Amino acid sequence: MKDEVDRLVAAWKRERPDLDVEPLEVLSRVTRLARHLDRARRTAFSARDLEPWEFDVLSALRRNGSPYQLSPGQLLTQTLVTSGTMTNRIDRLAAKGLVLRLPDPDDRRGVLVRLTEDGRDRVDSAMADLLGQERAILAGLTRDQQAVLAGLLRSVVGPFDNHSQEKPL
Repeated sequence: MKDEVDRLVAAWKRERPDLDVEPLEVLSRVTRLARHLDRARRTAFSARDLEPWEFDVLSALRRNGSPYQLSPGQLLTQTLVTSGTMTNRIDRLAAKGLVLRLPDPDDRRGVLVRLTEDGRDRVDSAMADLLGQERAILAGLTRDQQAVLAGLLRSVVGPFDNHSQEKPL
């Protein structure tokens, strides 16, 4: 079965036979898949009146376990945004009643961000919806094929993730 990437690659091979376009075979498909996944995420989140960035912050808090709270610095690490962006996001989530700002008992200058019951309900529902969307995307693959694909993608993505976790000297 041919797809759009096959047509794109064939056109480049015809127009630029001097170039090795083999990376397009994989990475153009990853890009197209990312677009489909982004649409699926937006559909799942909008049903719960959430933006993707809201889901990212709320899910970081939810994954942390009870009492579902993290410092703004910990949220920065998990969501890969700047401190100014995180401050704005926390403000907006607090205004919607999805998180609370609480004093940090271990640092009187610090705060903790805690998921509210409404925030927890919304992120739980959005996660269930997202998993349904993702299962539909992967429906053409067996569980074994999904495991192989996950391993291959881990090999490609891992060095980027590990590099971003390194601390500068």
